[in-house]
Amino acid sequence: MDFHCHLDLYPNAREVYKEACRRNSFTWLVTTSPKAFAASSRALVPSSNVLITPGLHPEIVHERAQELDLLLEQITTVPAIGEVGLDGSSRFQATYDVQRRIFSAVVARCECLGGRVLSIHSRQAVKDVLAELNLHPQFGTAVLHWFTGTSSELKAAEAQGCWFSVGPAMFNSNSGRALAAKLPRERVVPESDGPFAKLEGQPVMPWSMDVTAALLADAWGVTSDSAMNILEQNSIRLLKLIQAPQLVKHGPGAP
Repeated sequence: MDFHCHLDLYPNAREVYKEACRRNSFTWLVTTSPKAFAASSRALVPSSNVLITPGLHPEIVHERAQELDLLLEQITTVPAIGEVGLDGSSRFQATYDVQRRIFSAVVARCECLGGRVLSIHSRQAVKDVLAELNLHPQFGTAVLHWFTGTSSELKAAEAQGCWFSVGPAMFNSNSGRALAAKLPRERVVPESDGPFAKLEGQPVMPWSMDVTAALLADAWGVTSDSAMNILEQNSIRLLKLIQAPQLVKHGPGAP
């Protein structure tokens, strides 16, 4: 399984998509903009084990802010949203106000619709992400993808009920490995974040769950089989949240 992957952005996207359909029981294809969601939904043959969701990546909101209304409309047709969130790094400080406006509108829309599962980008913005979620307590379920916050921010996110999607690239740094060891084991699911995430210089592929399990096993001090079992059981639980009864409208390719 893979709970955060940009399947549509691999150089050979159609081939990788087909292989992910064959290998994975579930792949969450997150898009970076509403128009990208529409294009990917048209271009890729629907699959029962691939969920394609609309998003508006914080790194490009200043270029795509005019697509917000389209995103809010698309949210009504899908059980999950992604990739959305905030990026507080220095590179994107100039667009932070726009980011917050759009993320706030998305979270509020999810609450109005009875809740959605969101794959959230939170680089150097965990506090503000959690604050926004707290303003809309019925928004649904947050999955913080590739978490890079502090230990105290991790505790706060855990206390708010957040989930965490983790991929092999998180283990490329000492800080990433240290955070992985502290993640709440009952709320961790696998991701690739490919093709952006790299492992040994190559894009991480959507079928990298076994690699993630082995790395988590080392971080947690358990066997690879035990880590894999934890990921599988967590994945089943999160899938049930995505497929919650109140979310009866599913977008293209949704399970």
